[in-house]
Amino acid sequence: MCVREMKRPPSALWLVHKPIGATSASLVDELRRELAGDRPLKVSHGGVLDPFAEGLVILLVGAANKLFERLHEVPKVYRAEVVWGVETDTCDAGGQRVSMTGAAHVAPTPAALEAALGPFLGWTEQVPPNTSNKWVDGERAYVRAHRGEQFTLPAQQVYCHAARWLTHDLPRASTLEVSVRGGFYVRSLARDLGRALGCGAHLAQLARTTVGPWSVPRPGEPVQLTGADVLPWLPSLELTDDEWGRVRRGAALPTRAPHPPTWPMPLGFPGAPWLRALRNGRLVAVQGDAAPVLLPGGV
Repeated sequence: MCVREMKRPPSALWLVHKPIGATSASLVDELRRELAGDRPLKVSHGGVLDPFAEGLVILLVGAANKLFERLHEVPKVYRAEVVWGVETDTCDAGGQRVSMTGAAHVAPTPAALEAALGPFLGWTEQVPPNTSNKWVDGERAYVRAHRGEQFTLPAQQVYCHAARWLTHDLPRASTLEVSVRGGFYVRSLARDLGRALGCGAHLAQLARTTVGPWSVPRPGEPVQLTGADVLPWLPSLELTDDEWGRVRRGAALPTRAPHPPTWPMPLGFPGAPWLRALRNGRLVAVQGDAAPVLLPGGV
């Protein structure tokens, strides 16, 4: 990842390119080793990306770990190749075939594909893949699935803001771009599109290209974010020393008009009314409906 020579604060967000085959957990371990060596340092990822996928992974270091839910609420854009004619038990190319309809005989048309996207826009109910990262009775679903256990995960509410077909190579496959909120499974969307069209489908390739305002960096060139560059979709207050002292003692953030976001959310995208507080160039707190969440040392 090549970050040893970078001057860095202890808490930050890192934008990292995940190659195909690597796990999100392996990126966490690698950054922890490079930043901390043998010292304890809390590092996590801001949303898992499957091993077969590539693209942007956000790593949270130190106090930035408290910002995980705020990353969950912004648009994530994916580019996906959907293969027609075969559904698999994992909803991707690594699984076993569970249906085969023969795409050459029931191949969807571009017009049918365009119409099929409509029902998946906005808030919908989606069943995650059994090989997902969801918890089932105290254990990750993918662990139970890899043991061969049979179970069905409950449907959950997910949000798809926009979807469009980029290319078609019919009857074999099509390439799709989607903008979604955290918790949305593109693998499940491929499965459900295949069922809706009556031909079966699975995901062959997946790339996460952006999260909010951030694009995937070049391989081996991670990008560090601190201060006003963190959560730029939230309005902000610059705290005085007196105000920061009161907030540290349990007070809410001041009620004066904040500065507007430097990166506004897409029109209509569902967000939460959070506010961020900056002091001396560092993000020191965020506040929603409850008491402020303090970020020790700042991010």
